[in-house]
Amino acid sequence: MKTGAHAVSADRKALENSRLLAAIIEHSNDAIIAKTLDGTITCWNPAAAKMYGYCEGEMLGASIDLLSPQGRTQEFTSILARIRAGLDVEQFETRRVRKDGTALPVQITVSPIRDEAGAVVGASSITRDLTKETHAFDAARSMIESSMDSLVAISPEGLITDANTATVKVTGIARAQLIGTAFSQCFTEPENADRIYQMVFDQGMAVDYPLTMRHRDGALTEVLYNASVYRDGAGKVLGVFAAARDVTDARQAFESARSMIESSLDSLVAISPGGLITDANAATVRVTGIGRAHLIGTAFSECFTEPAKANAIYQQVFAQGMAVDYPLTMRHRDGTLTEVLYNASVYRDTGGKVLGVFAAARDVTEQNHARAEIASQRVNELDRLAELERFQRLTVGRELKMIELKKENEYLRRFAAGESGDHHGAR
Repeated sequence: MKTGAHAVSADRKALENSRLLAAIIEHSNDAIIAKTLDGTITCWNPAAAKMYGYCEGEMLGASIDLLSPQGRTQEFTSILARIRAGLDVEQFETRRVRKDGTALPVQITVSPIRDEAGAVVGASSITRDLTKETHAFDAARSMIESSMDSLVAISPEGLITDANTATVKVTGIARAQLIGTAFSQCFTEPENADRIYQMVFDQGMAVDYPLTMRHRDGALTEVLYNASVYRDGAGKVLGVFAAARDVTDARQAFESARSMIESSLDSLVAISPGGLITDANAATVRVTGIGRAHLIGTAFSECFTEPAKANAIYQQVFAQGMAVDYPLTMRHRDGTLTEVLYNASVYRDTGGKVLGVFAAARDVTEQNHARAEIASQRVNELDRLAELERFQRLTVGRELKMIELKKENEYLRRFAAGESGDHHGAR
């Protein structure tokens, strides 16, 4: 009685398991196909019909080789031979052919089918369509290949596992030859490249590290190196993905701009929002007597005889965006003073955020001295002119007096002569 109940329960459980298995096969999104050891299909689920375009009636009893592309018809024959021999078959990727003749990329997992005695009587395969994944990969690969930056994937051992066309161009080495070589050997300073690479593993990323890549013909390319680790689904670090951007042109443009800045006779400085000098040119060094390295990080206003005034103008630049021709006096460390006209404007990042102030101070000491001398000469000339006018007035006054005196003398002479005539007549 007890034995019979156990048998009924086992049969019921087996039936439930069979129904569950049938439901899984029926509703699976992956194509599930069973076949005998000679490759004859014995099970074909709806997902297989959707994937390949053949209905169940067309495929039951047909050979599995019907789904293989030309040249791969023996692929499943060799797999079934391994199953028959009791050997494992690892998951693999391959291509299959639909009813309409189009090929599709798939991932296949194969398992043996055993009878009640445990003997292998067939094989079951689960096939996943990788078309979407392949399209996504192809799109990503296309972007990688079209990148102007040198892109490489690097193993934990520091060996290149993949590289794009830009890397081939900058090194002059074909992709197949690059793969498996040490990443650090692409640079003029391998130890520095390796150190940064190790830092990526420790910190997770590296940003804008300057390095120089070397072409096999000796040509050098200055780059900014950026990298980050990449992981599998479980979070395990698989390696490093690195991007090297060619900044040779940018460097040359910077050096050209720097050359113009250094050759300027004006004192040029960059100033942080906190009022500290972040860069200075040779003219600033000359007018202050302080080396560039010592100027950087010091207060800009301390370069002037009136720091408060200099700071007030600097704050005005932040408030109004610029300042034009403000007179100040710069002080050399030996006490020499230089009169300047101060001009400044804010500078911004690409997002429009103000990063600081760029200021130019033009030496107008000689001009001011020249103006002062001209003004002094003008005063002297005016003084001489006034003196001349006084002299002229004095001279004219004397001449007038002389004329008056002459007139008076003439009058007296005539008067005296008239009286003398009167006396002669009386005799």
